[in-house]
Amino acid sequence: MSDLLRLYSYWRSSAAYRVRIGLNLKGLRYDIVPIHLLRDGGDQHRAEFKAINPQGLVPVLQHGSRQMRQSLAILEYLDETWPEPALLPVPARDRQRVRALAMAITCDIHPLGNLRVLRFLESEFACPQAERDVWVRHWINEGFAALEATLNDHPATGRFCEGDTPTIADCCLVPQVYNARRFGVEVERYPTIARIDAACRALPAFEAASPERQPDAPAL
Repeated sequence: MSDLLRLYSYWRSSAAYRVRIGLNLKGLRYDIVPIHLLRDGGDQHRAEFKAINPQGLVPVLQHGSRQMRQSLAILEYLDETWPEPALLPVPARDRQRVRALAMAITCDIHPLGNLRVLRFLESEFACPQAERDVWVRHWINEGFAALEATLNDHPATGRFCEGDTPTIADCCLVPQVYNARRFGVEVERYPTIARIDAACRALPAFEAASPERQPDAPAL
C-alpha cells in the first residue's frame, strides 16, 4: 500500500481536529483536502464527497487506495499501523480507560452540539441561535462535569488524561475544549480538564493541528 495519506477535513471540525492531532503525534506527513461544511449548503452533501463517505461527514483518511471513516477508528488504525509513539497504553485496563474517556467525549458530548444537529433544531423547530447555544452549553457542561470527576484525583491521570504521554483521549479532549470555549463554556470550572488541555496545547503536534493553523481557515 502506498504511504500517501490524504485527510478530508474542515478546519473547525472537532472530529477532523482529533485525527490531525493523531497524525501529528505520529510524525506522519499528510495532505489536507478541505471540505467546507457551510459554503453553498456544504461540500459534504455533494455527490463527489458522498461517494467517498455516504454519511457526508468528515474526516475521511485516504491511505493509498483505502478510504477510512470515523475519527476513533482512524486513530486506532494509525496506532496499529505506526505503533510508535503509541496512542494507546499497553495494559488492557489502561487501554479500556483511555477508550472510555474518548467515547465519553465523542459519543456523549460532541454529537449533541454537532452542526447537523444544530441545523435540524433551526430548520425543524425554528430554534433561534441563542437557544441553540444554550442547548450546546448545557450538554457540554453535563459532560465536562462527569469527565472532570472521572479525571480528578484518579491515580492514572497524570500530565495528560492517562499518565504522562498523550493518548487518543487527549486527541479527543482538546477539540472538545476548543468547542466549549467557542460556545462560552467556562472551562476553568473544570480545573483538571483545563490543566490537561493546556499541557496538550503546549506540544507542537497539538498546536499544528489547531483550527486556525489549517489551510482552509479563514484569514484573520
